[in-house]
Amino acid sequence: MEWFKTKHIHVLEWPSQSPDLNPIENLWQDLKTAVPKRCPSNLTELELFCKEEWARISVSRCAKLVETYPKSLAAVIAAKGGSTKY
Repeated sequence: MEWFKTKHIHVLEWPSQSPDLNPIENLWQDLKTAVPKRCPSNLTELELFCKEEWARISVSRCAKLVETYPKSLAAVIAAKGGSTKY
């Protein structure tokens, strides 16, 4: 941080546990849950299983994430950036 100060660069404070409001994070978590259950035994299988599980994510799952985004955002704002149930 000192380097930024010496260069007169203003850096925004960013809490280490700040909520990630990007809906894609939910889909990454879906993959992190689904792929290990398939027990890939090598990199080729890992890549294949990732692609297959990604293809299984439904349009309705994505739509639900987009639909609930305003509610998630409002909760984070109400919590002043603190933790929420989302």
